[in-house]
Amino acid sequence: MTGRNGWARFVGFKMLRLVSLLVGVSVLSFILMQFSPVDPIEAYIGGDMIRVSAEQRSLIEERWGLNESPTERLLTWGQALIQGDLGTSMIYRQPVADIIQERFMNSVALMAVAWLLSGIFGFALGVVAAMRRDSKLDRLICWYCYTLASTPVFWIALLLLMVFGVWLGWLPVGLGVPAGMSADQVTWGDRAIHMILPALTLSLTGVASIALHTRQKLTDVLESDYILFARARGEHGFQLFRRHGFRHVVLPAITLQFASFSELFGGAVLAEQVFSYPGLGQATVQAGLRGDAPLLLGLVMCSAIFVFTGNMVADILYRMIDPRMKEELMS
Repeated sequence: MTGRNGWARFVGFKMLRLVSLLVGVSVLSFILMQFSPVDPIEAYIGGDMIRVSAEQRSLIEERWGLNESPTERLLTWGQALIQGDLGTSMIYRQPVADIIQERFMNSVALMAVAWLLSGIFGFALGVVAAMRRDSKLDRLICWYCYTLASTPVFWIALLLLMVFGVWLGWLPVGLGVPAGMSADQVTWGDRAIHMILPALTLSLTGVASIALHTRQKLTDVLESDYILFARARGEHGFQLFRRHGFRHVVLPAITLQFASFSELFGGAVLAEQVFSYPGLGQATVQAGLRGDAPLLLGLVMCSAIFVFTGNMVADILYRMIDPRMKEELMS
């Protein structure tokens, strides 16, 4: 089983798992929403609920299909999904696909910047700590990583917000663009400035895992016999790492970084909420708190595809970089 047939079977197996994953998370999310104490009608009407008569409430339920049984609603949503319709959001009064498309770009840009920064700096810190093992610099990096690993994302976000947004006033305290400006007046520089604090929050929290993992892997490599032989030949420092250490630690680091998509998305939900950043995370919180089932199901599916894509890319890169994994991935 090699070549094109092997790739076709690998991709087909992944797509089958993706479909089963989407069906599972959609059904489970819908069931959990049925047990939610949030009344979607009250959330839809808001403060004017006391003025709504029973007839008007019935009309609203009929408008959004809430008068049907949960099974009928789920089947109706599934039939529309097969035809490419994710439904209409109750709180935004817009098609769910349009909301996800608009906010997806903001979240992807934010998470991409944070993912790259955390990967590069985490890998570099892990390499430096392993090459200077048991030194003061190594202990400082480990202390920094353990502190970040035990610190909640929202706490770091609030800390950065207070320091750089409130006390120093260097960066905006929230939103994705300056308040009061129309879309045609907003520049890429404005968007980049508003992205700094949320991206920095996600980057700081993502550094710890990749740095500690890289440090441990490289430490194991440096204790091997062939490294001892290389040192006996006079190799040391960066040359030793480049020739004998890099290829052994970069593959696990890449895999770990792609596998961290779920943590990255979870952290983005909290960071976007703290900074009022208009991304998928903030929309997910609003959909959950206000019982917007179509929007929440669409966002759950989008997040599942996002995390699954990260894991699949890690598998593909693993196969391309290390041919020894080929047969294992195909099985």
